[in-house]
Amino acid sequence: MRKNLKNKVTIFLLACMTLVLSACGKQEPIKIASKPMTEQYILTEIIAQLIEAETDYDVEITKGVGGGTTNIHPALVKGEFDLYPEYTRTAWLNVLKKEEMEKDDDKLYEMLLTEYDALGLTWTGLYGFSNTYGLAVRQETAEQYGLSTYSDLAAASGELIFGGNPDYIELETGYPRLCQAYQMQFKDTKQMEIALKYEALTNGEVDVINAFTTDAQLAANELVLLTDDSVFFETFDAGTVVSKEALEKYPDLKGVLEKLNGLITEEEMQRMNYEVEVDGKEDKEVARQFLESKGLVNN
Repeated sequence: MRKNLKNKVTIFLLACMTLVLSACGKQEPIKIASKPMTEQYILTEIIAQLIEAETDYDVEITKGVGGGTTNIHPALVKGEFDLYPEYTRTAWLNVLKKEEMEKDDDKLYEMLLTEYDALGLTWTGLYGFSNTYGLAVRQETAEQYGLSTYSDLAAASGELIFGGNPDYIELETGYPRLCQAYQMQFKDTKQMEIALKYEALTNGEVDVINAFTTDAQLAANELVLLTDDSVFFETFDAGTVVSKEALEKYPDLKGVLEKLNGLITEEEMQRMNYEVEVDGKEDKEVARQFLESKGLVNN
């Protein structure tokens, strides 16, 4: 009886030791961070779901890190996060603190790779879209005045009202610089909070607003994003920043992240933002549907 009991205890202890050893040997999850904005929530879900579909790695997402780049970058350097979506010129200005802006996108990206290498970080490529400044008008306004470019807008600006958030209207590098570059002279300007700009545009209170090229509301058919024909606004290309330590720790990670290169257009990012912000879908669901549409995960 005692012998049987002893055997059972031994077996139980061995089982416990096996579980403990197994737990100790289990790899930590890949830690992904995002800034506090819808677009970033969707991008981190796309990254996470693709990693889980392609590898055996576990993934942990921290969404909406306050301060965005300001707090995520130091945490990445410390190893608290492994990767996050970033924008090239945000990195150039806010991380590297560069005062001179390189106009050539390809050169800027190559310089980013060199600078980030010294920080123990790298970029695994760019998604294919840029989230930068733009100008939007109603479809009816575009048709009435024949607007498709900023130059077209300049010619008609005397008939139109420009609406924008106070920071943009008053900032020397914002509205004043835009008007000077394109010789725009609007009939009037109206200042309003960011959240109210699109409502004011659709209601006809203003005719033109400053926007970001992947804003959710731009996915609506009645709005037109004009072409920056003199390339006034610099592009902020989106891509993945990852620590080199993480790439060594997770050998299959780089190949998965590179599958995102050139995968997302501005129109697709607009639409996904719209589905979350306007249609009320979950970012996780929108990300899944996007990956399915690209044949990267199964239906």
